[in-house]
Amino acid sequence: MASPAFDLADDLALALRLADAADAETMPRFDRAGLEVSLKADRSHVTEADLASERAIRALIEAERPGDAVFGEEFGATDDAARRWILDPIDGTANFLRGVPAWGTMIALEIDGVVRLGVVSMPAFGRRWWAADGLGAWTNEGDEPRRIAVSTVDSLEDASLSFQSIAQWRRAGRLEELLALQERVWRDRAYGDVWAYMLLAEGRLEIVGEFDVKEYDVAAAAAIVREAGGRFTSFEGRDALDSLSALATNGRIHDAVLDVLGSRT
Repeated sequence: MASPAFDLADDLALALRLADAADAETMPRFDRAGLEVSLKADRSHVTEADLASERAIRALIEAERPGDAVFGEEFGATDDAARRWILDPIDGTANFLRGVPAWGTMIALEIDGVVRLGVVSMPAFGRRWWAADGLGAWTNEGDEPRRIAVSTVDSLEDASLSFQSIAQWRRAGRLEELLALQERVWRDRAYGDVWAYMLLAEGRLEIVGEFDVKEYDVAAAAAIVREAGGRFTSFEGRDALDSLSALATNGRIHDAVLDVLGSRT
């Protein structure tokens, strides 16, 4: 099925407006007493801010791109279409709940099965990142956009690793591989959630790995990392975003990381 003829630059402009709509719902609720919180079936938290953010994004998509499909963390998927928006209204809900500013809204657009653009907004930091195929990867520097790129580090011994959490790797049965990788790199930290991917896209670290991720957890980050010059795959080295694992690097050391993890085929 051929995708409708929309200009990717116009889609990116819309995605940035979607992020504005999300920020208008999340920031007034951040670190606010009395926030409504409930538990989902998987025992993860969802807040009124998650729900309001996704509703606002969906309403604007319906108004501006009524033929597009939507897949969001909180309200699931609409009917299939060649164009599909993939949404995580708040990535890092646990941080949001505790008043920690490291959380963000993730918005991606997939066209004919390929993610073509991504926007990540972290309003509590006053930061935003965005990218689209062929249009570069960018962040805001005050009121001015600044183009970003991954680092040129080409050895594990000089690389910085963000592993999200020890518990996550242990549950995946990959703790020994994490320890082996940690022994090879220059530095390791758990920056967590979407922020780690944005640090990678800016060239501030070289490796991010996590497990138990859905498409909405990684689609926007993958678009930005790739357009910034990096690689984004599963732990098996696949380019697909539905493999429940994510490995992002600056590209130069990706195969070396897969080798240490015993994942390269």
